Amino acid sequence: MRHDGELAVQRRTGILKPIGSARIGATIPRGFDDFLSDQPFVILGAGTEAVWATVLTGDPGFARIVDERTVVIDAVPGPEDPLFGHLNAEQEVGLLAIEPETRRRIRLNGKARSTGDGLVLRTDQAYGNCPKYIQQRVITASHDASGAGRRTYDGTALTTTQRDRIAGADTFFIASAAAGLGVDASHRGGPPGFVRVLDERRLAWPDYVGNSMFMTLGNLELNPAAGLLFVDWDRGDTLHLTGRATVDWDPARAATMPGAQRVVDFEVDRVVQLDGASPLRWRLVSASP
Repeated sequence: MRHDGELAVQRRTGILKPIGSARIGATIPRGFDDFLSDQPFVILGAGTEAVWATVLTGDPGFARIVDERTVVIDAVPGPEDPLFGHLNAEQEVGLLAIEPETRRRIRLNGKARSTGDGLVLRTDQAYGNCPKYIQQRVITASHDASGAGRRTYDGTALTTTQRDRIAGADTFFIASAAAGLGVDASHRGGPPGFVRVLDERRLAWPDYVGNSMFMTLGNLELNPAAGLLFVDWDRGDTLHLTGRATVDWDPARAATMPGAQRVVDFEVDRVVQLDGASPLRWRLVSASP
């Protein structure tokens, strides 16, 4: 069922029958089991006032489906992660499992809690997504994860090096939330430079044609709080941003960004950089068509 924010965005765009909406349900579809169990990482989004996105990693099978509405993850955000301790009590979360090599992805949203060294997620929404805008990458190495996630920066503005990294990125992940209505973790991809760095605290990116479910934009319609995650695919470093995202519906501005339907602006509240947060190293095979 669509919430008020998603319905408002659908009305504004004139797209009242989003692609794939009939497939959304609390029950995890058949076929998701093997896919999730094959993944060495997932993206987790959580929070309402300050929303963050992070990456959890492990050997394939560390994230698995145990029944039609339950996912177990043998990992938690580390002590340097901005989401550390956040799930000691049950919280709404968004989970994205994405396989860059095959350009497949699924989303599992619901409520999760920590159980020692792992998480248990009870799903409210489970659905698959199309392969649009996913850059094809393959794993080249998996390093020792001990001591991973060393915090090397915590501030309220982006450094010059961080701005350069974002300006060259072809992928990032975004978490959004609407209190009492759920959290969503989603993927965004485009050619290097598709995220524009306006200054040390402001970013903008094009919103392309997607699946028309508008889960991210719908959440932002009700709550501008959002979290961004940029992964350094070569080094395993992660850049976590929390702040506020708003949609600019001006078609003239969208026309300045190739392929954009609209533009999303993001204002940074806080930046956390973790070096070596992921043990995985990747090689780009091909850009999204």
